[in-house]
Amino acid sequence: MPDQTFDLFLARREAAASAYVRGDGAPLEAMLPRSGPASFHSPTGDTVTGAGEVTKRYLSDAALFGEDGISRFDIIQSGASGDLGYWTGFQVATVTLGNPPKQVDMRIRVTEIFRRIDGDWKLVHRHADSPAEG
Repeated sequence: MPDQTFDLFLARREAAASAYVRGDGAPLEAMLPRSGPASFHSPTGDTVTGAGEVTKRYLSDAALFGEDGISRFDIIQSGASGDLGYWTGFQVATVTLGNPPKQVDMRIRVTEIFRRIDGDWKLVHRHADSPAEG
């Protein structure tokens, strides 16, 4: 993937987010580092650190979603320089959660940071939270 542009990678990242809200964490897992620093500030307010723990959390969270979720990114800004890249904006989704299943609309603020590791972009930090009402 070293010859792929960061914008093309972001399209893959958005597709992985769509799979995630349908309960499939595998595309996102492929974008995570296998070791070293990583962090996740979740929408529920907690923080997970370390590549292994972050991967476990993403996979367990993905399993909470039903198969009919949809998601898109509204990117405010993004860019890459050298081995670092980022995007910030909103993830807008309609997901199915719970038992009995209930459809939930979500609009969360997101900042993601990527590091190129062995030629591939890897998600090393995600901060997601709910915007203030207003």
